[in-house]
Amino acid sequence: MPTRRPALPPVLAAIDVGTNAVRLELARPDADGALETLHQERDPIRPGEGVFATGTMPEATAERLLSTLRRYSALCRRHKAQVRAVATSALREARNSPDIVRRVREESGLNLEVVSGKEEARLICLGVLHRKPPGTRSLLIDIGGGSTEVATAVGEKPDNLWSLGLGSVRLTEVFEASRTVTTKQLRIMRSFVQEVLGKTLPEKLPLLPRVALGSSGTINAVVSFASSESSGNATVRQLTQTVETLAQMPADRRRKRFDPKRADIIVSGAVILEGVAKYLGIESVSVVNRGLRDGILVDLLYRQDAHHQPDDHSLADAAIAMGQRFFFDEKHARQVSRLALTLFDDLAALHQLPLSVRPYLEVAALLHDIGHAVNYERHHKHTYYLIRHADLPGLADRERELVARVARYHRRSPPELAHSGMAGLTPAEARTVRKLATLLRVANSLDHSHHQPIKDFKATNGRDGVALHLHARQPVDLELWNAEHEVASFRRVFGKKLSFHVHQAAAR
Repeated sequence: MPTRRPALPPVLAAIDVGTNAVRLELARPDADGALETLHQERDPIRPGEGVFATGTMPEATAERLLSTLRRYSALCRRHKAQVRAVATSALREARNSPDIVRRVREESGLNLEVVSGKEEARLICLGVLHRKPPGTRSLLIDIGGGSTEVATAVGEKPDNLWSLGLGSVRLTEVFEASRTVTTKQLRIMRSFVQEVLGKTLPEKLPLLPRVALGSSGTINAVVSFASSESSGNATVRQLTQTVETLAQMPADRRRKRFDPKRADIIVSGAVILEGVAKYLGIESVSVVNRGLRDGILVDLLYRQDAHHQPDDHSLADAAIAMGQRFFFDEKHARQVSRLALTLFDDLAALHQLPLSVRPYLEVAALLHDIGHAVNYERHHKHTYYLIRHADLPGLADRERELVARVARYHRRSPPELAHSGMAGLTPAEARTVRKLATLLRVANSLDHSHHQPIKDFKATNGRDGVALHLHARQPVDLELWNAEHEVASFRRVFGKKLSFHVHQAAAR
């Protein structure tokens, strides 16, 4: 019999809707986890053109974007690729962004995510630092058309993420810097950059490497011009000289030296890079040829691998930090999260949800009560709003929506399909929300006193139903009374009877 060839891993596709250009990369992971590029495209259609001056994406630009994304979508379908499409600062700031996203979905079938600045920084960090040795400290700078991202990391895991309202297109539009820049203009631009840096970055930063990694095309162009030896590295002194030279250079000479689209914004990019480098107190900037698209691909790769979830801890940390800002009951939140995750793990054969949604339950459990900061009576609805509009690096917009809905249903109305709060979900999303919310409701009821009386427990799924064996350190009458109210909802969702068996800890 002929030997059956092993199935190839699926093709991954990253689409980056930036301010200057739209990019597509198709890649396939090899046996070692490295990504082999299959196809790349870049269309310099300037999605951000005019957005920072008017606040709206013009119709002509929107049509160019839609046409490009329809073509990219067809390529992805041809390769049967798993796609993640991300839009950054231009669509973050365009007032008509929701309409553009809707049209993209209707005309191309792509779910275009308008990611936060911190999520953009996280993805860039992941792309640049993929497979970096665990103990290595790194400092990363990425200058886009509308924003600049700065990150510090250990290994490939970021520990600080900042997104600055500085970008090469934005600065060029605000200061009309596409032509020769006067001495006065340059002084004002530098002053503006320092002001934004001072408002966004902390005064005292952690111990930083002396050399920063620069990941964008703008940084590549500036450093290449600054480095006389074409070494891919430029000192701060060289960057300052480059700013002076480019500012005085006539526009036609710049267009001969750089790509025409890049030439119009290169002065602003150089001013931003110089300003960030000086503010951070580093010695030089070294170019790397990886960035946001690579990060999207790595993120897709990790989502496939149930055993590789590098951002779970950082995501939980971000949720706890958010909860602390809203003065949540941290002991209760951690207890509910622990109970909910135990239910998820012990009842995997019953709920049949993918491991990739486990972090959704963890974040929803940690943040389920933050609505108390607004109003106790309707706190579940306020919780939904706060999570929906939160900046939680590691969660895409749609994922954050699902987390918010799970948290919203931790009390009061159960997550029935006909309930108004379930509107707008796909059938698969609705099933996920119903199951996770039901587990959360049970977990929350088991710490109703907020005194953590349950030391540990185990859930078993038997022929007669699901049994929770509770090991308690003190009486749990209040918990059991509330948990009994969740039995009917649990049975509707999972088709199983739920029972509770208390094992009181012996007095010491």
